[in-house]
Amino acid sequence: MKLKQLFPRSRFQGAGFQSFLASAVSIGFGLVFGMILLVCFNISYSGQGFISLISAGFSSSDKFAKVLYQAAPLIMTGLSVGFAFQTGLFNIGATGQYTVGSAFALIGAIELQLPWYVCLLLAMVGGAIWGVFPGLFKALFNVHEVITSIMFNWIGVFSVNFVIVNLSQMLAKDWGLAQMDRTAPLDAANPSAILPKLGLDKLLGSNYMNIGIFIAILFAILMYIILSKTTFGYELKACGFNRNASEYAGVNSKRSIVFSMVIAGALSGLGGGLYYLAGTGQYSLLKALASMGFNGIPVALLASSNPLGTIFSALFISYIQVGGDSMQPEFVREIIDIIISVIIYLSAFSLLMRSVIAKWISPQKAVAEVEQALPDETAAENSTESEATTL
Repeated sequence: MKLKQLFPRSRFQGAGFQSFLASAVSIGFGLVFGMILLVCFNISYSGQGFISLISAGFSSSDKFAKVLYQAAPLIMTGLSVGFAFQTGLFNIGATGQYTVGSAFALIGAIELQLPWYVCLLLAMVGGAIWGVFPGLFKALFNVHEVITSIMFNWIGVFSVNFVIVNLSQMLAKDWGLAQMDRTAPLDAANPSAILPKLGLDKLLGSNYMNIGIFIAILFAILMYIILSKTTFGYELKACGFNRNASEYAGVNSKRSIVFSMVIAGALSGLGGGLYYLAGTGQYSLLKALASMGFNGIPVALLASSNPLGTIFSALFISYIQVGGDSMQPEFVREIIDIIISVIIYLSAFSLLMRSVIAKWISPQKAVAEVEQALPDETAAENSTESEATTL
């Protein structure tokens, strides 16, 4: 019997399938762990709660619109982290870039009374500015980007709070409202800064729906083209794989590092603009980092840093978050946060799962390749008979 009959060659040995299977296994483990937590906390409602967790996102058009609304900034922060991963950098500063981009967009909308498309450009500029500092420190002084990114996250939060408080029209109280710790709502301050809905809000019956999700998907496709189909993207990835080798080949590694962080920062900043220019949320003056930027890390890991895969991983995480909200009042908010966190961060192990799956699949592939190198059985027999006759 031939080796290929014992070890049939798999049709699913491609890297894309391995990434998909790794993500699916990670999500499955996360959901199982979430179910175990529900049973431990409230066994009588655990089944109903789990069903709500996995089905609420499609239970109504309003909830589905909220899934798309939350997925748009998640796609952008996931693209930011994933783009940096592809170029050999760890952009843990996405939350700071997201915050600064949000501030630039809101200042343009409320203080300067600019239209939505200009505010989105300002959001990208703000995120890019906040991304250039870790890039410069890495390129010029070889300071690890994780250190500078973490510091600039906090610098960004406190700087944004300071600027917003000291501007004349930014807070809701400046527009005759009672809120002292939030920016003014856009429908009162500048309706032209709200993202167009194009009738989608009426179609789904929800104010959450706007063109933000389509802008995010468009940028995901653009990042895929840049990384996979352009010389510029090839140089960025080459620098990430091996900086010294890329310099030997003529690539300006310092410029590539700075460009990578600038683009990553612009993507995160745009995510902040998409979230707050939707008109349904107000920026709160909190002394805490925005979770949206950190959630971009598991989004990127779940998608194996693939820009197109980021679309689906962001939709999944947004879907789980909406499902978690529907589990109240049987489960308190803290329990829901624990479950969602477990699912999200177990999903971050998709890279580990991918290596395990690759090792499991590769022996079959190796056997097939070895067999191709071996002669056929008949040829081997004829060769043996010929040698015997000669002797």
